[in-house]
Amino acid sequence: MNQLICKNFEEFKTHVGKPLPTGEWITVTQEMINAFAETTQDFQWVHVDVERAKKESPFKKTIAHGFLSISLLSKMLMDLVVVESAVMGVNYGLNKVRFPHPVPVDSRLRLHSSLQHIEPYAENGIKITWDCAVEIEGIEKPACVAEFISLLFEG
Repeated sequence: MNQLICKNFEEFKTHVGKPLPTGEWITVTQEMINAFAETTQDFQWVHVDVERAKKESPFKKTIAHGFLSISLLSKMLMDLVVVESAVMGVNYGLNKVRFPHPVPVDSRLRLHSSLQHIEPYAENGIKITWDCAVEIEGIEKPACVAEFISLLFEG
């Protein structure tokens, strides 16, 4: 796996404006979609009713919730970036979120991202703005594009 590994925040900050390694593929299964539906209580048939989706959906199969694709950003970024001095990370928010293309069940997704901005936060933290695009294998439009904001703290 390609990873950006930095010893500390100072080294990490030198990567602002640069693309990160491309993420590994993650397959979105029906089990993941069903678990997300259970957690969010969003049981719209286009997500969970396989037989109805085959007959009535323009995609001819179920599709993942848009918010499922965005919820994978934390994992995808953690897989790509390691700051060895960090002891904790926290999601802070999102800007400019869009879902340009639905994610059909059994699609493979991977992250393309870069560090847009890093600023100090509290005594021992930084606030990071990431540019993120979630690619769907074989589909031109991304599943999700967003500015993802997180906090990282050193011990």
